[in-house]
Amino acid sequence: MPLKIWCRSILSTLFLLGLPALSMSQISVNVSVGVPPPELPVYEQPPIPGDGYIWTPGYWAWSDDDQDYYWVPGTWVLAPQPDYLWTPGYWGWGGAAFLWHEGYWGPHVGFYGGVNYGYGYGGNGYEGGYWQGGRMYYNRSVNNVSNVNITNVYNKTVINNVTVNRVAYNGGNGGVRAQPTRGEEEAAHERHLPPISEQQHQAQEARGNPVLHAKQNQGHPPIAATPRPGAFSGAGVVPARGAVNRAEPQPRAENQRRTDSPARSEAQSRAEPQPRTEPQRRPESQPRAAPPETRAPQPAPHPASPPPHPPAEQRRPEQAPPPRPAAPPPRPAAPPPRPESAPRPAPREAPREAPRPEHPPER
Repeated sequence: MPLKIWCRSILSTLFLLGLPALSMSQISVNVSVGVPPPELPVYEQPPIPGDGYIWTPGYWAWSDDDQDYYWVPGTWVLAPQPDYLWTPGYWGWGGAAFLWHEGYWGPHVGFYGGVNYGYGYGGNGYEGGYWQGGRMYYNRSVNNVSNVNITNVYNKTVINNVTVNRVAYNGGNGGVRAQPTRGEEEAAHERHLPPISEQQHQAQEARGNPVLHAKQNQGHPPIAATPRPGAFSGAGVVPARGAVNRAEPQPRAENQRRTDSPARSEAQSRAEPQPRTEPQRRPESQPRAAPPETRAPQPAPHPASPPPHPPAEQRRPEQAPPPRPAAPPPRPAAPPPRPESAPRPAPREAPREAPRPEHPPER
């Protein structure tokens, strides 16, 4: 409050110092701040809702209650009447504090501090479109008009002759160095209309949203632009580049962990019965493999025997010892036939008995 009273007390001095008539016609004497606003965030323009809408860029506003800047998202607004364009507001250094110069509607775009708001507002005039015959013609090179059937469009490359920066104020230390042109001075004296009710509603909604305050979003508001005034959620809402909504990702991460933990428990529970069934299958495979070694003709009865597990367990010790002693007896059985086959060639030596014919000659 002392800062606010002090800033208001110096306004009379600023008037006496001779501020330009343009600034006085556009200044809002109730808003003055001793610190500059944050840099302008970078964001994408949402699609245009329909014909007749004009883009009003976002800006940093000041809250005396919170003593903090908050971001008013840019949005598409229906022009209050044909042939009227929007001149954005801007912060300007007044010699002792930053003063807010409120935007207005008029037949021509006036001076807005040389601040580069983007999307046709490059710091001087408006390159996003023009009125002709009661219709608004849109420059597709700077406006997102690809989602609706608007035929009154054209393409014109916008060349920015000034250094592109994100500074959100004019004058002072580090501010934009720009002065109004003669045409902008003339536009300041034309008939104007203040921000319409939809724009005021947009600013009020932004002020009551904590995530749009600079102290919380650190200059990267999670809601940088909206398709319509007051539409702070749903399709078309665009966050600033680098914005992190600290409120949303945390519960999502917790939900993921919660879903992961039961999944792991289910996997573990599913894994537990599997080892229990595996040992049951192993004993079944063992008796089936053992009988074919000893009893080859009895493979069929064994599948009926596995259900009663106790007899299968009893057969294990009985079947295990017999195959072990059975292995050595067949080995000695093989050598005995070999010696029996050896004497058989003896009869083949029968031709040695040939001397029998010798007895007849003795007679």
